[in-house]
Amino acid sequence: MRLSRSDFPAGFQFGAATSAYQIEGTRFGGTGTSHWDTFSATPGNVLNGENGATACDHYHRWEQDLDLIRDAGFDAYRFSTSWARILPEGRGTPNAEGLDFYDRLVDGMLARGLKPFLTLYHWDLPSDLAMRGGWTNPDIAGWFTDYARVVMGRIGDRVATTATINEPWCVSWLSHFLGAHAPGLRDIRAAAHAMHHVLLAHGDTVAALRADGYRNLGLVTNFEYCGPMSDTPADHAAAAREDAIYNRWFVEGVSSGKYPEEALAGLRQWMPKGWEQEMGRVSQSIDWLGVNYYTRRLYADAPGALWPSTTGGPGPLPKTSMDWEIYPEGLEFILTRLATKQAPGLPIYITENGMSWRDELRGNRVEDPVRIDFMERHLDVVKRRIAAGDDIRGFFYWSLLDNYEWAFGYDRRFGLVYVDMDSLERHPKASYHALATALATR
Repeated sequence: MRLSRSDFPAGFQFGAATSAYQIEGTRFGGTGTSHWDTFSATPGNVLNGENGATACDHYHRWEQDLDLIRDAGFDAYRFSTSWARILPEGRGTPNAEGLDFYDRLVDGMLARGLKPFLTLYHWDLPSDLAMRGGWTNPDIAGWFTDYARVVMGRIGDRVATTATINEPWCVSWLSHFLGAHAPGLRDIRAAAHAMHHVLLAHGDTVAALRADGYRNLGLVTNFEYCGPMSDTPADHAAAAREDAIYNRWFVEGVSSGKYPEEALAGLRQWMPKGWEQEMGRVSQSIDWLGVNYYTRRLYADAPGALWPSTTGGPGPLPKTSMDWEIYPEGLEFILTRLATKQAPGLPIYITENGMSWRDELRGNRVEDPVRIDFMERHLDVVKRRIAAGDDIRGFFYWSLLDNYEWAFGYDRRFGLVYVDMDSLERHPKASYHALATALATR
């Protein structure tokens, strides 16, 4: 790689990221059923009908996986706890095996000199709560706060940072309007309620944890550059509507206590009663913001179609195996707007950035030069934005391991480490070795 650790400020955190459902294996350790288990058990929802029952068996192989993070020279590990593993029914008596697992995991990070970056929710909602309406039920703010307090009561004294929720757009819009993720709804009212309730849960949890004495609390949001398909005013307006839903609703709700009018134009009539009086709960002060960025999408106006009346697709640039266009310039736009308009002065971590590719294991080697180039180009952006004065404090590659890629099953490979899904053996890719060399160079 062209870049090395010396190109970034002292104390800048380099890390790798994963999530519980995608790597741990839900059939181990007394884990309850989540809505991803039931979603994947329904024909047509997940490629090849695959699920996270075994995943990468991180539950048993966590020591090996932490060794891989340490040996690459990373400073930190971003992981998530599983709500269904901690509270199998979503509420009630905690699962001792689950708490013990995360206790061992955090101690294992510290023993290897890794800073634990905790995410409390990365999409595995317990099925019992899903049956009660899940994110469409306003009671979820209390359920989530209670769960967060259980987790923090066990490991909160040792984590470096805590994020409440990963990618609220995916939790609400992708899952309740587009129907691509669990619970697989396509209902605008359900989506509007979930979009508000996910931020109520975030805000109430931040307030509760801060009252309990915890610090370094944040939210992880995902961003996607939304551009116009053409230079017509109609297509610019279409891109602005999608941008308001995807890139503005959640961060501006938290930072300013207001939702963007371009999104409310279509969602206001479907919002929960009295939502305006609850924005103070949404806009609790946070200590940092996580930015997940992968790609851009271009939008055209779709006259006569139901709101948001858009049609979209990738542009003409090279794409990953997810068919996501490689567009580092979008990250620069997102970071610049955050620093100047949406959340000026708020410290930022790049909590996810990475790509899937058609990786092949040949012998014990995986050559992935496209991924190395992808990392270099996005790290170049981060370096420029730091030089411009942005307070960016770390970069986490997604993902450490090839894993369960949600509706794509095990077909898409994002990892720095190749996982043989039959034997579960780990094979570091060329990108892993390139990054390790870069982090060792000062």
